[in-house]
Amino acid sequence: MKYLLLAGLLLTGQYLSAQPLAQSYTELPNPKPINQASWQAVKAGTYVSFASPDVRYEKHTAPTAALTPQWSTKAWRGEKVHTQLLIWTTKPLDPVSLVWSDLRNNKGNTIPAGQVKAGFVRYVMTDALNPDGTGCGNRKVVDFDSSLVADAIDMVQPLAIPQQTTQPVWLSVSVPANTPPGMYKGTVTIKTGQNSQLTPLEYTIEVLNHTLPAPKDWRFHLDLWQSPYAVARMHNVKPWSPEHMAAMKPYMQMLANAGQKVITATIIHDPWRSQTEDVYGSMVRWVKKRDGSWTYDYAIFDQWVNYMMALGIDQQINCYSMIPWDLKFAYYDEAARKDTFLIAKTGTSEYDNHWRPMLTDFARHLKQKGWFGKTTIAMDERPMAAMQQALQVIKNVDKNFKVVLAGNYHPEIQQDLADYSIASNQVIEPATLQQRKERGQKTTFYTACPEGYPNTFTFSPPAEATWLAWHSAHKGYDGYLRWAYNSWVKDPLRDSRFRSWAAGDTYFVYPGPRTSLRFERLIEGIQDYEKIRILKEQFQKNNQTDKLQQLEQVLKGFEIANLKATPAGEQLQAAKSMLNSL
Repeated sequence: MKYLLLAGLLLTGQYLSAQPLAQSYTELPNPKPINQASWQAVKAGTYVSFASPDVRYEKHTAPTAALTPQWSTKAWRGEKVHTQLLIWTTKPLDPVSLVWSDLRNNKGNTIPAGQVKAGFVRYVMTDALNPDGTGCGNRKVVDFDSSLVADAIDMVQPLAIPQQTTQPVWLSVSVPANTPPGMYKGTVTIKTGQNSQLTPLEYTIEVLNHTLPAPKDWRFHLDLWQSPYAVARMHNVKPWSPEHMAAMKPYMQMLANAGQKVITATIIHDPWRSQTEDVYGSMVRWVKKRDGSWTYDYAIFDQWVNYMMALGIDQQINCYSMIPWDLKFAYYDEAARKDTFLIAKTGTSEYDNHWRPMLTDFARHLKQKGWFGKTTIAMDERPMAAMQQALQVIKNVDKNFKVVLAGNYHPEIQQDLADYSIASNQVIEPATLQQRKERGQKTTFYTACPEGYPNTFTFSPPAEATWLAWHSAHKGYDGYLRWAYNSWVKDPLRDSRFRSWAAGDTYFVYPGPRTSLRFERLIEGIQDYEKIRILKEQFQKNNQTDKLQQLEQVLKGFEIANLKATPAGEQLQAAKSMLNSL
């Protein structure tokens, strides 16, 4: 007897052998021609400069603005800060590598070079929004103006840089929590060839007398949905094998280091109607016995939960879904000796009879494992009537079962939801939000394909990923949800486009694992959220009403409507300067 598994999961060996995940790879050709006019204005040679982290610089256009020979920033102890630098050249360079130093202050203190990372920013194919300003719908490549865009941050070097190419580099510094406050200086050097190098770039970080907690202690409720099945495909391993668990570890550790709080678990097969490249299998095996009774095997569920908790993602287990998009529930029928399925609508006896025994047994199992208080029955974008019917079944089994929903705001059921993530265009009353906080309930918001902005598509301005957490702080939300951390498309390293949504909608990070501009900027925003929270608590405790009002006044600007007039990067520049001065 076997699990219902993703068809074709292991049929990717040809791609994988051609594109090793942790090795160098070749980007797709640029559909746009080299901007010869921009290069004609450049004197022959190779150049390097710091640049804005808010800009996705074009690969074959010489940069003309937002460049500076130095970078200077402020950081809390325990904070990761970053910027972008550019190499642009009229001649081919091969190989090119990156070298960086310790950061030192005038008292002999250091931030070790091991706390610094620099990686080449790679170009991936992207598309654009629909004419109506959204990113949803059946998308054909010929209908969009596709282009290469800078997004993935590589961990592989050296890299060859062709002539008339602009090559971004992402530089980040993680300031240890025990770093003495002060001014620290470091350098990053671009090496070209075996023994030659460009002039080192100097930068300065002023470490402030504030300390950011470790990511596991951040209160920001980050919920990025994981796909174990996408990792299995890309690494060409059997799902849930030791090789699969080993392959997932760096991806899930990277997510834990971003402050992730939620484990994404699937307790039925294919809750989202095969909408992704990799179908989500069930982590629970449902078996209908010959006598009509049911048994449930939680081996994979337990393996997955234990695995994620060991990495530090241990606050919540969201189990999808009692209301799948096609209302189809798969199981193994012993009498028929085959995998089969039931289609049942909420509110029917068939639905109730199917779920009541499972929930009863699931509650028993969760309590035995000590996980009941952390586990939720999770749904997304389901109608209110269906939610009310499912809630009735759940609460009749165990009134202490927690339920979560990501979707439109329904005042009628909000008090029944332990974690409610509302779409970014929805409005929840401040009084209701406060009541939910007092009850210990989480309230977050999410973005998806309907929102043209703010969003985290591969063509979205990178600063919008940071802006999201500031918006959360302004609205009083507990955090942010995005449906896909790593639901990769067919060729995610080179082509982020997908058949149903705007490019990049399905993943934040790349195989390798490789982080991205979007993911790093998202973490930046979460850190800012924590800084805002800490300062607010400090100002309230010390009765510093003037500083509290100053902070609240800045937060008021983080309304979605304001992005039309003032881009996210401009809003953040002023707000972050204020935040680091308090």
